[in-house]
Amino acid sequence: MEEATVVIVGGGPGGLAISACLSEKCISHIILEKEDCSVSLWRKNAYDRVNLHLASEFCSLPLMPHPPSAPTFLSKADFLQYIDTYIARFNINPLYSRFVESAKYDQVGNKWRVEAKNTREDKVEVYVAKFLVIATGENSEGYIPNVPGLGSFEGEIVHSKYYKSGSKYESKEVLVVGCGNSGMEIAYDLQDFGARTSIVIRNPVHVLTKELVHQGMSALKHLSVDVVDTMVTFLADTEYGDLSKYGIYRPKKGPFYLKGVIGRSPVIDVGTIAKIKDGAIKVLTSYNHACNCYAVLKIKDS
Repeated sequence: MEEATVVIVGGGPGGLAISACLSEKCISHIILEKEDCSVSLWRKNAYDRVNLHLASEFCSLPLMPHPPSAPTFLSKADFLQYIDTYIARFNINPLYSRFVESAKYDQVGNKWRVEAKNTREDKVEVYVAKFLVIATGENSEGYIPNVPGLGSFEGEIVHSKYYKSGSKYESKEVLVVGCGNSGMEIAYDLQDFGARTSIVIRNPVHVLTKELVHQGMSALKHLSVDVVDTMVTFLADTEYGDLSKYGIYRPKKGPFYLKGVIGRSPVIDVGTIAKIKDGAIKVLTSYNHACNCYAVLKIKDS
């Protein structure tokens, strides 16, 4: 049994940031990470072309801002290098391959008892702490809904979590289900590699450029959400025009309001809209039965 003041579950950016801050205050803590590396979603599950859509100034972890020389929008490699430097600077040492099976609070001892399976050594370990922090993220698990006909579908079904590149889908017919940032960017990537690509867009969604998001986030330091939303949606109209003719409708509430209230992010366009306008990517407004295509990529809306 190991004991510390704090047990952190999760070795992603959030868990690493908490560790650095606790170390600065000389507070003992333990990080339990189920994978064999830190930030596993970035190292293992990110598709090849993924880059940060948000400006680097908004993607710094505590106590170590990006240097002025850093690019405004970081590549995957740049971000991972930043993470590795962060881990080294703050001497962060997660315990890897620890799958937390239970966490119970002892009302008598006023401490948490956390049981974790050490998957490397195939044994259960116990950790005790006064405080428990859950830092497992919001997008770590892939979900594929039960759609009629999916069980008998003879093509390939891939969740975005496991998508890497569109290279294997050249000349194949592929349907992307979901119009969040992953869905839109994967549709772009598929078409870029020559796949005959369609995407299901059932719900209204804000579409912005990454520059507009950067400007909006900067403006929120000085202006109200309503004012920023009005400004950003006006500029998006100027950039894209009326997208309803292509099956893309805008929500009644503004993009930053929706992000703050229900956590729904706007789509940050990487070039998908131009392909939709050109007819290279087809938009479907509903999906209720598995279609006769080579692959179905199931994407959870962000």
